[in-house]
Amino acid sequence: MRARRTARWAASALVTALAATGMSAGPAAASGPAATQGRTGAVATATTPVTHEQNDRVPEGSLWTQHYFPSSDRSGTELHADVLLPEGLPKRAKVPVILSVGPYFGHSGQSGAEGWTHTGPSDRFQDFVEGTDLFDEGYAFVMVDLRGFGGSTGCLDWGGPGEQADVEAAIDWASEQPWSTGSVGLYGKSYDALTGLIGNNLDQRALKAVVAQEPVWDMYQYIYSNGVPRPNVTGTAQAYNSIATLDQLPDDDPRYLANSRYEETHPECLTRNAAGYRIADQDDEFWTSRDMAKAARGTDTPLFVTQGFIENNTKPEEMQEYLDNHRGPERGWVGQWEHVRGGDRTSDGRLSMGREGWYDETLSFYDQYLKGVRPAVRYPAYSVEDSTGAWRAQKTWPVVERSVTLPLGSGSYVDDGGLSTLAALPTSGLPDPRDREEPSGEWDMENAPATDRAAPEGLAEGQALLQESGAVTSSFFVWSEPLRKTVRITGTPRISLTAEGRGNVMLKLYDVAPDGTAVMFDEQVSLLSTGGLTVDLKATDWTLAAGHVLAVEIGTIRTGSWRDTPSGETVEVEKARLRLDLDDPADDIATGGARSPYLDTYLRQYTVDLPAGPATFTVLPGGRF
Repeated sequence: MRARRTARWAASALVTALAATGMSAGPAAASGPAATQGRTGAVATATTPVTHEQNDRVPEGSLWTQHYFPSSDRSGTELHADVLLPEGLPKRAKVPVILSVGPYFGHSGQSGAEGWTHTGPSDRFQDFVEGTDLFDEGYAFVMVDLRGFGGSTGCLDWGGPGEQADVEAAIDWASEQPWSTGSVGLYGKSYDALTGLIGNNLDQRALKAVVAQEPVWDMYQYIYSNGVPRPNVTGTAQAYNSIATLDQLPDDDPRYLANSRYEETHPECLTRNAAGYRIADQDDEFWTSRDMAKAARGTDTPLFVTQGFIENNTKPEEMQEYLDNHRGPERGWVGQWEHVRGGDRTSDGRLSMGREGWYDETLSFYDQYLKGVRPAVRYPAYSVEDSTGAWRAQKTWPVVERSVTLPLGSGSYVDDGGLSTLAALPTSGLPDPRDREEPSGEWDMENAPATDRAAPEGLAEGQALLQESGAVTSSFFVWSEPLRKTVRITGTPRISLTAEGRGNVMLKLYDVAPDGTAVMFDEQVSLLSTGGLTVDLKATDWTLAAGHVLAVEIGTIRTGSWRDTPSGETVEVEKARLRLDLDDPADDIATGGARSPYLDTYLRQYTVDLPAGPATFTVLPGGRF
């Protein structure tokens, strides 16, 4: 964080400027409930700004006001905004606006009560405010509650048309205030990164830039995997219903408190929200209206994204489709981390993403597109960490030097959730797949339990040995020739096949070392019926070293935490094919960055014994890119 600089604006006239805006009616870096115990704080209104000295929940160097304005869909929904302006902003001075729109800005807490003793603006992005010296750098920061959350009315609409209308209204409102230059940038992580993608898709003139950390690229894929329910199919609805009904603090603005109780007189909001998640058909209007990747086609707002390829919450699904559809300038940090922010650190002080400079680079990005300031540092368009922990600079992501379609042949498996493998390996000590513990409780985009379970010890190797003996059990493997040179698999792998039978299919890719250990580095599941099937796996950036083997497993769903229903049928697979985008690591241009700490956690969890079997295909036909 930079050393704070004293603002040199004249300290007067802000009340006059704010009066003109009155309507007709994670982790905080230096705040938190413990810092406010036993204290009270002044409550802001549209015309009565509050400083840090009056309420210690207000960030230093800023003035807090509260405002209300209608959503853009003419539904009668009233949105609430907490506005933080630089303290001492002169009369008629204007500043660009950093805007965040989401469900986590309630005054009593982000996803639950946090123990505050008096009201005040959310500290959700206090790390960003302090890390950039945002107010000294001449920006306003605005937090808008989506419908149904915090001080906004209306029925929550999880990424749907209603919330899209809220984002549109928030951008327009922020750009039209007398203290605004008219230039708006969106900022967020997780849910409020999703609203950043929505903002890009709306293609409004006032929106000049979007910073989206670990977003959801397609709402359907967060709840279902190609028709197979995910473990959060009920928990996510419960989580957001709980946040929507969170009690706010009694000393808050009366209008804020009245709006926060909207669900008490509109219980249908909660029922309607829960019902939507139960729609399994991806082509249903509920989901097509929430397909962010498809809606990005032709958009051009400057976009700065982060994405962990191996995270288990907001996974990199439809990521490449979104980026391919986006036509504007792009910046990205992508690599091998979990659901974290660019500036987050582990308990021992290491950067969670492994790369220094998040706040400097983010501020430079906003300065360029909201203020027209030429960057003093030439940052890579994409800074990419691959599976070895090495960082490289790229002009785009993915960089593809060769695309290949590899024949995987034919095979059979029983869609039984792993029972046939268990029966064939009676002395293995493997757990009964019927005893899988399903995750329970609430699951929102910001907070997900670690429920993705790796294969039990010995399962993959035992399955391969059964296949060698000719048995048809829960899955089958296909192996490549050992690689003659190091190859990177990048982008989004795709598997196509023709099936006879119905049920579920799980597809996995393994990096098999010469010593017989293997890392499962990509997977996906799908419902399946007789006929052709094409499945996109998760986006990845995984380097296969020379001498390693690529293994593909096709079978029933045995690991992870999907809520699948095995059919019990034997599924015959023919004409299976794997499409890969390949890159040559020899061409890498190194850039700054350390190995992200989570990569080693992932490797420990997903490394299994799986000696290579008979090879049937070559990853790099001809040996050249």
